[in-house]
Amino acid sequence: MHPAPIVSESEVEFTAIRAQGAGGQNVNKVSNAAHLRFDVRASSLPEAVKARLLALGDQRVGKDGVIVIKAQTFRSLDKNRAEALRRLQEMVDAAAHVPKARRATRPTRASVTRRLDGKARRSAVKAGRGRVE
Repeated sequence: MHPAPIVSESEVEFTAIRAQGAGGQNVNKVSNAAHLRFDVRASSLPEAVKARLLALGDQRVGKDGVIVIKAQTFRSLDKNRAEALRRLQEMVDAAAHVPKARRATRPTRASVTRRLDGKARRSAVKAGRGRVE
């Protein structure tokens, strides 16, 4: 199995924005949330990985094929940048994993017989619940 491709920082566009939520006076002054944009179609990822990323159905993947991740967990911009990159790499890792093809199987004759015997037994129990005449 091939290791997942690593996303290079040169293909990622970072913007520093103000974080939402509580943070006192600091939250209004400092732009410490990281806004990451990654264009899947223009990236150097393998075509198969690109296709699976675009087909993820994840709300972070836009119709234009750009992944947008906003990280505002930490008070430091560097930590938030690292967190956003980690989340993007997680998405790429998940898309790089090729799902195993499902092979259709048939139930064994013994399991079919057991199932039908159980149904017949249950049917007899229910049939015996009617009014006694």
